[in-house]
Amino acid sequence: MNVAVIGASAKPERYSYQAVKLLREKGHAVYPVHPSLREIEGLPVFAALNRLPVVPDVVTLYIAAAHQEPMADDLLALAPRRVIFNPGTENPALAERLRAAGISTLEACTLVLLKTGAFAL
Repeated sequence: MNVAVIGASAKPERYSYQAVKLLREKGHAVYPVHPSLREIEGLPVFAALNRLPVVPDVVTLYIAAAHQEPMADDLLALAPRRVIFNPGTENPALAERLRAAGISTLEACTLVLLKTGAFAL
């Protein structure tokens, strides 16, 4: 599956870094997104959603709700099959907009989903 990680970090202690690493270990094609990083775990990092080379099946969010609004239109235009709001990123207004556009949303921890075999669409 193609997975975009929004708010990816190069710091191993951050959950977004751990998600990038575990997604790769589980065989997913990972597309980290961060405005200023260049590389994470040997992967190129994309500055914005509209720079991704593919349409991801899943977008997993690791940024606070206040930082999601500037990318909301790009996220809707991208139309992934599912958007995961990790703990601390919950955004009911954006989730409603996504669902209205036919995009599945989930409030869950990507790491837990991966470790329990519940990540699949």
